[in-house]
Amino acid sequence: MTTRGKGIAAVALVALLMLLGACSREAEAPRRQPPLTLPSGPSSSAPAGDGGDWTTYHRDDARTGYLPGLADPHRLTQAWSARLDGAVYGEPLVVGDQVLVATEADSLYALALRSGQVRWHTKVGQPVPQSDLPCGNIDPLGITGTPVYDPATHLVFAVAEVRGPAHLLVGVDARSGQVRVRRSADPPGIDPRPHQQRAALALSQGKVYVAYGGLFGDCGNYRGRVVASRTDGRGPLDAYQVPTSREAGIWGASGPAVDRQGRLYVTVGNGAATGGAWDHSDSVLRLSPDLRLEDGFAPRQWPADNATDADLASMGPVLLPGGLVFADGKSGIAYLVNAGHLGGVGGQVAERPLCAAFGGAAAVGSTLYVPCTDGLRQVMAGPGGRLEPGWRTPGNVNGSPVVGGHTVYTVDAGGGVLYALDDDRGTVRASARVGQTSRFATPTLAGGLVLVGTLNGVTALAAR
Repeated sequence: MTTRGKGIAAVALVALLMLLGACSREAEAPRRQPPLTLPSGPSSSAPAGDGGDWTTYHRDDARTGYLPGLADPHRLTQAWSARLDGAVYGEPLVVGDQVLVATEADSLYALALRSGQVRWHTKVGQPVPQSDLPCGNIDPLGITGTPVYDPATHLVFAVAEVRGPAHLLVGVDARSGQVRVRRSADPPGIDPRPHQQRAALALSQGKVYVAYGGLFGDCGNYRGRVVASRTDGRGPLDAYQVPTSREAGIWGASGPAVDRQGRLYVTVGNGAATGGAWDHSDSVLRLSPDLRLEDGFAPRQWPADNATDADLASMGPVLLPGGLVFADGKSGIAYLVNAGHLGGVGGQVAERPLCAAFGGAAAVGSTLYVPCTDGLRQVMAGPGGRLEPGWRTPGNVNGSPVVGGHTVYTVDAGGGVLYALDDDRGTVRASARVGQTSRFATPTLAGGLVLVGTLNGVTALAAR
């Protein structure tokens, strides 16, 4: 295609995005289009705003990914790009004027927020080559799950897969890069080889929570687990294991959601059972702070979901107002459940066909933005069983979103493009290239910048 032809195609896709956003719902996703580079919009002197610290996946324990009070951008321009020693799968964190990032080379970095300059770099182990593992699709495999920062100890916690293989929990001083905590994150009896730590870490009540699933390909005898360590690294690990004979991974990139009482909510993948008694797979589970199982929900068709790998674990849960929990996985059916009484098998407050979803959703009140494989989708949820789809983007714009002010930020991983969308209509405010990312990449908002982890490092865009 000629340069002129590519430009015409890009303008056509912009028009398509705007038309789709104006519709309340779509019957069919448009065909996948090549990534577009939008012409510059009108400039604005107002920056996107200073969002303060971003210390965990999607900023808060409920995993909403929402930062109010930011100005809506007319333009996204590259502020800086930092090439690091490995791919960044987790969401960048921001503490003060530092960006904290983990790589698949088993490194943690602190970068200057305004320039991307490296302030410190700490390598905590040797990552595992794919040839040493029974299956998988990340090579080498190092730190995949989003770290978490603890303001009480000034430590950033991450789990590194290291040669052996083994899983290592580290707590690194965010001010100096020195390792203060270093301990095994493998509970007794686990075989580390088929277990992968992809889910974001969580922090609550002086404990770090780590969830495990399996490697891509579902090889080996893995079982979904959550473990917890005190932030000082002392004492035994608390642990919960899904009571199935195999699989039931807890691997959604957003990780456990945590309520104000310190209870954890996780979505669980398909287990071994395809009939008989429910094995607590294909589920939403609530765990106590010391990781005792308190309650659970599963779809009525959980045996069929298990048999066809159509489970809930591909996207972590989101906590909503009114004591509701939203979950949507591979089956294409979305669920609202009551956090205080998850309801067991078939105990949902509401369900409706929606989409297959991967990664982490964002929420503003009871309005959700869901990373559907056929395009990012707006969904209105609420009491009385309301689950009403709104606008939807084209299929290539389907990354895990965050919301700043009235703008939804999401990544087209295949095209390496960040989009800023009007939250009410889904129309494009601005876009810019960030470089190739993983399918689970999700932006971070801080100091007028949008930060995106890429397969080479981090790209920062100024939102104006």
